[in-house]
Amino acid sequence: MTRQTHPDLSNPVPHVVIIGGGLGGLNAAKALAGKPVRVTLLDRRNYQLFVPLLYQVATAAISAANVAVPIRSILHKQKNLTVLMAEVTTIDARRRAVVLASGERVLYDALIVAAGASHSYFGHEEWAALAPGLKSLDDALTVRRRLLSAFEAAERERDPGRRAELLSFVIVGGGPTGVELAGAIGEIAHHTLTRDFRSIDPTQTRILLVEAQPRLLSMFPEKLARRTVRDLERLGVTVRTGTLVTGIDEAGVFLGEERVQARTVLWAAGIQASPVVRTLGNDGLERTGLDRTGRVLVERDLSLPGHPEVFVVGDAAALDDERGQPLPGVAQVAIQQGAWAARNTLRRLDGSESRPFRYKNLGNMATIGRNRAIADIHGFTLAGFDAWLAWAGLHILKLVGFRNRLLVAVQWLLAYLTFHRGARLITGDERDPAPVPPRAAVSESIRDTALVAGHQSASFTHGGPNRR
Repeated sequence: MTRQTHPDLSNPVPHVVIIGGGLGGLNAAKALAGKPVRVTLLDRRNYQLFVPLLYQVATAAISAANVAVPIRSILHKQKNLTVLMAEVTTIDARRRAVVLASGERVLYDALIVAAGASHSYFGHEEWAALAPGLKSLDDALTVRRRLLSAFEAAERERDPGRRAELLSFVIVGGGPTGVELAGAIGEIAHHTLTRDFRSIDPTQTRILLVEAQPRLLSMFPEKLARRTVRDLERLGVTVRTGTLVTGIDEAGVFLGEERVQARTVLWAAGIQASPVVRTLGNDGLERTGLDRTGRVLVERDLSLPGHPEVFVVGDAAALDDERGQPLPGVAQVAIQQGAWAARNTLRRLDGSESRPFRYKNLGNMATIGRNRAIADIHGFTLAGFDAWLAWAGLHILKLVGFRNRLLVAVQWLLAYLTFHRGARLITGDERDPAPVPPRAAVSESIRDTALVAGHQSASFTHGGPNRR
């Protein structure tokens, strides 16, 4: 028997439920502070994660604690808010209830879904254990463990061929995350670890960034993408575009029929909306109401078609801008949509008309490494040291909490002066909890799957790094 939960049922003040404590949900909650509503924020974790800097945790530049802050500490002054650490399994839009893993049902008058997204392996979920992505703190620690353990294993390995495999890294996906990961690994190999080992030369590391599309960073101007390729090559990264991954196993990847030996493969390609978003279809949402990545095709005001009391934001929502281009799955979209959905919620509860969402593109940035970054701000482009400085300053300001801003600034300054990365700790189960599956067969259908999904899969090369 399920138990219904609706805090203070005798209170006539409308109850707004927010699913997800990420950037979208957090900004929705803040926008409702002091308003005549009761707010319940649900998240299966107790912390807010600054995802844009996850790759810095994965590559040992900063500590995990510097990009995560307890949700309760962020919102503790908000008197009309209750935070519950709970996992949502189903949204029952017809009955206006959110069903938790415990079986409890949280009733609402209005709902904001900011459930985020997870990795998409385009029908090949068996690749997940072999090629971890970067969407959570656990993911970042797994990537860091595999990255650093590869160098440790290579130090012990006497067979030259196996050592070369251990010192080979493949990053699948040429968006900002893939580019930043590849650049950071290049810096580790060519600067950070050069004097730490006796049996291996880290500068001989092979790093391959592979992308299915014709070029990297499709959201940036082409000249900045070309600049990025040159910067990556200076860090020993080989870039291959226009190539699909057709198989992954414990010792490498398949690029079409080509076999590439590499013991560490990292996934920075596709994403899919949280599974909880798909449960909205249980209440009559047609299949056409979800895009191919499982995101809800929302109305212009971010509401769920047929349910004006439900709003969907961030990576869970699919919406085009005024020019007909899909809004990107980046932090600034989630931040703006969260606050907008909160204001539209208040308008709906007040009996007023909601307003269509208008995205203000504040620009795109990506960092490649030390003194190397690109920025596109309203058609004004930057590259090199100026872009890197702007990127660093913006991300420090966006971190939650003065303590985190100060600690990250200090760590980056020390890393800049010394080339040292202070978070090079191998923690957790070095074997990785997931068993290694048998060698994967080449998928004959993945090309079609990948093309339909438009994913950023990629290819590798057998050559060594471009030494500069």
